Amino acid sequence: MQSNTLKKVTPFLLLSLVAIGAIFIPSLPSFADGGKYNSADIAWIIVATCMVFIMTPALAFFYGGMVHRKNVLSTMMKSIAAAGVVSILWVVVGFSLCFGDTVGGFIGNPTTFFFFKGVASGAPWSLAPTIPFLLFSLFQLMFAIITPGLVVGAVAERIKFTSYILFIALFSLLVYAPIAHWTWHPEGFLFKMGVLDFAGGTVVHISAGCAALAGALVLKRRQVHLDHKEIPPANIPYVLIGTGLLWFGWFGFNAGSALGANSLAVSAFATTNTAAAAAGLSWMFFDALRGKKPSVLGFCIGAVVGLVAITPGAGYVAIPQSIFIGFFAAIISNIAVYYKQKSRLDDTLDVFPCHGVGGMVGMVMTGIFATTTVNSAGANGLLYGNAAFLFTQLKALVIVVAYSFIVSYAIFKFINFVLPMRVSSEEEELGLDASQHDEKYMQGTLLVHDNGILKEEMVQE
Repeated sequence: MQSNTLKKVTPFLLLSLVAIGAIFIPSLPSFADGGKYNSADIAWIIVATCMVFIMTPALAFFYGGMVHRKNVLSTMMKSIAAAGVVSILWVVVGFSLCFGDTVGGFIGNPTTFFFFKGVASGAPWSLAPTIPFLLFSLFQLMFAIITPGLVVGAVAERIKFTSYILFIALFSLLVYAPIAHWTWHPEGFLFKMGVLDFAGGTVVHISAGCAALAGALVLKRRQVHLDHKEIPPANIPYVLIGTGLLWFGWFGFNAGSALGANSLAVSAFATTNTAAAAAGLSWMFFDALRGKKPSVLGFCIGAVVGLVAITPGAGYVAIPQSIFIGFFAAIISNIAVYYKQKSRLDDTLDVFPCHGVGGMVGMVMTGIFATTTVNSAGANGLLYGNAAFLFTQLKALVIVVAYSFIVSYAIFKFINFVLPMRVSSEEEELGLDASQHDEKYMQGTLLVHDNGILKEEMVQE
């Protein structure tokens, strides 16, 4: 009983300490050197920030529509809860770990922007000189929010909510922050190596995909997976809505990463849309080659894989090559999903084959198709005679895969030791909506027609 009480008290106590501590942080005037800012850039990045944020509830719909109806709300809740946990962590210490003064090129100094010290009052970020530093931080926050939300799909239908909240915090601090620092901070060691990741192929998708693989291994298989039962998606229109919102939000994700209202943003916008379109068609047509019928799920999953794959190269590759990137990535992920289904791995919603593998394909394709014609600050890839750059991308891929998987596996193991992550077999059978949240996907009453009489009946699930 005492242990159970401690589990309930600890999260509230921690939040209380942060809230009280925030009272004593001094306020400083905002940095207001108008000569350094561009109003068009500010307007666009504010819009892009909002677009990236909408991807988190979009992901909730995307995942929620694919699970069993008794687990819809629990799956959606885990995605959206990341917005709360990561937002607070970001202000306290997360932004410092990602973009604070470097410690050996591996991590930011946690005290640099502790409780956002100096963020509102600071000069613009060196790579985003035309927008306020605070806006840059908020834009980056949205990336940090969605990344642990991606992992939800691999461990859905069997993980406790409280355990996942702890995972979000530890993953954000120990996996996301170091990789973001390595890749996007000018003093990060991958940045100095010449690695190009325009909007998060390594930082977001490979890290989340490898964490998803680790989580699926630690939590082991669901009972329905052991019994080889087919789980019908709860709501395919939810998946379609989620895909549409993800596609829309991804324009902010990729085009916003130009960090200005400029021609590079337009190019990234175009490559993003083109790759998604090619991948959706590629997945659907490849399914048809294998004897399946064209499906909503197939096109939606393929489109998301295309969005994942173009992310690292969106601002470095030309529009025609983005067709091939989307086409190729969808086939590779489709094959990966096929072999995963033949294995004993229970990655519920195929996060590793789609986001992990898709991100890896994107990093390799960037190493092949990047061109300084599109972005003079980038590099030429293998197609333009620079094999060394492809090798640099491959080295980064291996480093990030190894680090994110090993550390995420350790995080899952640690949490499982101190706060068992797996729900009981009875709770799994009942469904996590009811057992974890005391809610149901469908609840209340319905009017039912019975022999010419309308009567009100309670919804049972």
